Amino acid sequence: MIRKTSVLILLFLLGACSTDVRERQDDSFGKVDLIARAKALELDTVWEAPPGEAIVHSTAGFAKILCSAVFITGLDVERAVENVGFFTSPPEDRKAVVDIQVDSTGKSVHLTLADGLVRTARYLGDQGCVALPIGVDEPFFAPVEVQSELPDPGTTDWPMGDRLPDEPLPSELDAEKIAAAVDAAFSPAEAMTGAFVVTYRGRIVGERYGEGMDLHTRLESWSMGKSLTATLMGILIQQGVYELWQPAPIPEWQSEGDPRSGIRIADILHMSSGLRFRAPQDPDYDPAQGYPDHLYVYTGTVNSFEWAATRPLQWPPNTVGRYRNSDPVLTNYLIRLGVEGRDEEYLTFPQRSLFDKIGIRNFVAETDPYGNFLLQGYELGTGRDWARLGNLYLQDGVWNGERILPEGFVEFVSTLAPAWEADGRPIYGGFFWINGDGAFPVPEEAYFMAGAGGQFTIIIPSHELVVVRLGLYKGVGAGQEALDRALRLLMEAVPSKSTKE
Repeated sequence: MIRKTSVLILLFLLGACSTDVRERQDDSFGKVDLIARAKALELDTVWEAPPGEAIVHSTAGFAKILCSAVFITGLDVERAVENVGFFTSPPEDRKAVVDIQVDSTGKSVHLTLADGLVRTARYLGDQGCVALPIGVDEPFFAPVEVQSELPDPGTTDWPMGDRLPDEPLPSELDAEKIAAAVDAAFSPAEAMTGAFVVTYRGRIVGERYGEGMDLHTRLESWSMGKSLTATLMGILIQQGVYELWQPAPIPEWQSEGDPRSGIRIADILHMSSGLRFRAPQDPDYDPAQGYPDHLYVYTGTVNSFEWAATRPLQWPPNTVGRYRNSDPVLTNYLIRLGVEGRDEEYLTFPQRSLFDKIGIRNFVAETDPYGNFLLQGYELGTGRDWARLGNLYLQDGVWNGERILPEGFVEFVSTLAPAWEADGRPIYGGFFWINGDGAFPVPEEAYFMAGAGGQFTIIIPSHELVVVRLGLYKGVGAGQEALDRALRLLMEAVPSKSTKE
């Protein structure tokens, strides 16, 4: 064991909060009206608080975050403690940890609380890091090696590889302003930007990385994984496993008379399943009422699929829009059911069905202790990998002539969800945010993947752009302002399609 008690000093120096992405936009919509409308539609069911103490769960989240930061991103433990992963382990909770140990040989992290309780996370190779239940040394599944079928990226042209063309930028672009936009994304240093990648018509036209990072550095991506989850579901729809508008075949909902049996896959993708599942983003959220389900599926070290599938309805489906992890967790449940239902390996499904097709080799998708993907936010990818995924959407789900996503799916995820429209919030589609409130200085038709701590992949069809910004969580405030400045410059540097036409 390598004792790391010196990093505890840093725990008292952290000042960032654990708010999730888009909070500034949600605050612009009247909470009183949102709460009143939801109350009028609420069903007579009861919320069951997740068991256990909040600090115990938070410390499990902290262990997982440190494990991923050290063994996947490659940060030293002091830098990780100070700067990353505040969503499931906020700085104020980290102060309760009295000892931090990192086992470089066993690739695990052990955190001790004042009462002697230890929370552990282990690195499992291609499944990344997993937080383990108290007193448990091994996960409840056998990790699987995930091998890419792709050739050496250093000798393969972008986007299927990493080799870029040695030629000037297209003449219609303002190269100086693009360079200025890249610089703006990293200024000030407090933004802690780790990766900034700009593609135009699929070609990289601007790119830069933070201190100690490069194009191979896999960074915390958080809820951008929800958009990846939508993509994996889209692939199964394209392959005929599911239909977008069918009732979701969740096994726990199939009893006669179960009102949840009417929840459609589209309702789930729209973040409007209606399940009773507390989240810090709820307009009526009160932390005094108990630990939120939204975090519990990260930190509870339980079967996350089972927890989400056994929650009751709070509202009829497709009536109220709420940003809750129940819905991406359940979509990942359906993905597992669909893949294993045709006798295929679940843990390699993203690589063989998506990543190998679009040039992604080393993306890390993490799981709960039962081997269920936690792609509502536990995943780590490079700036270029997220740019590849963004370009799949910019190209209407087609890559190298192959239709990967079904026709109409891109339009579906980028169109305002009916329940969110009814709530008066023009900001959410199908596991993608949309720029309907003009929060970003880009056209309102833009839509984007977004994750806590300032992680974004922004798709701007009018300008044929994909913009990726990743960064360390602590820099979220300055990072958001830096991204806004960069986007304004890009809008000046890149003509719209209508202008060119």
